[in-house]
Amino acid sequence: MRERTNKPVLYIVIPCYNEEKVLPVTGPVFLQELDDLIQAERISDDSRILFVDDGSKDHTWQLISNFAKDNKHFIGISQSRNRGHQSAVLAGLMEALTKCDISISIDCDGQDDVHAMEDMISEYENGCEVVYGVRDNRDTDTRFKRFTAEGFYRILKWMGADVVFNHADYRLLSGRVLQELAEFKEVNLYLRGMIPLIGFKSTSVYYKRRERAAGISHYPLSKMLSLAFDGITSLSVKPLRMIGGIGLCVALLSFIGVVWSVLRFFGGNTVTGWASMTSLICFLGGVQLIGLGVLGEYIGKIYMEVKARPRYLIEKRTFP
Repeated sequence: MRERTNKPVLYIVIPCYNEEKVLPVTGPVFLQELDDLIQAERISDDSRILFVDDGSKDHTWQLISNFAKDNKHFIGISQSRNRGHQSAVLAGLMEALTKCDISISIDCDGQDDVHAMEDMISEYENGCEVVYGVRDNRDTDTRFKRFTAEGFYRILKWMGADVVFNHADYRLLSGRVLQELAEFKEVNLYLRGMIPLIGFKSTSVYYKRRERAAGISHYPLSKMLSLAFDGITSLSVKPLRMIGGIGLCVALLSFIGVVWSVLRFFGGNTVTGWASMTSLICFLGGVQLIGLGVLGEYIGKIYMEVKARPRYLIEKRTFP
């Protein structure tokens, strides 16, 4: 682990996927913020902006390569194929592990306020090892997205997962935390939940989130739902316990139904009922299928973890 210095080396890790429209806009913004921090002697001139191309199909990598040729503070790596946002962030953090004192991960779309980095570094100087960037409102979201996103954080909290409300992947991590993160070997990544598990002194910096600078979002509803399921099943076993609770309740109701049926039989009041029988069969079948689905999700994750496949593969770098 590197020693904490007066002018730490900062690596800004920026995952990119098909971002050829937004990079020409936000690239100079990131560079200007880095230059301002260097000029203010907050960070070392050895600091870098590390773009991680997540297997883009457009000219994203070419833009990153051009940035790197024009300015030494830009560097880039490219994954061999698209592996997802969380994998791209992790790849950048592990690439920076031995080169920096602190890292800040941020999306490339320009929605997160880059000036919040100054407050993050101040908190690091005050002794914090983790600084979370937290949006102070969701005014730029649609009503549906705001409702589902905030509901997701509440569900995670209810299930016992330690997550920071309204925090995505904009955060500062010290070199010490990066070392500990490298010890987490799971394939199913949900960094928003993994970082709090590491511990160490942490705090939050609040900022106003803007509209996307250019291009379109590459996180449709299907990907958001997939990330939500990954978050829940990676951080909590409460769904499995809920299945057990539901099964117990159904068994109790079934037992009561059996007692009722026996009493009716001996009382000579038995009536053949097609509707009631069909309702019971459908209800029990639905509960069983839901239970099997949740169990299958967890078993699938165990299957992927046992294989222990690489979480990312770097194909190209702009530096030796």
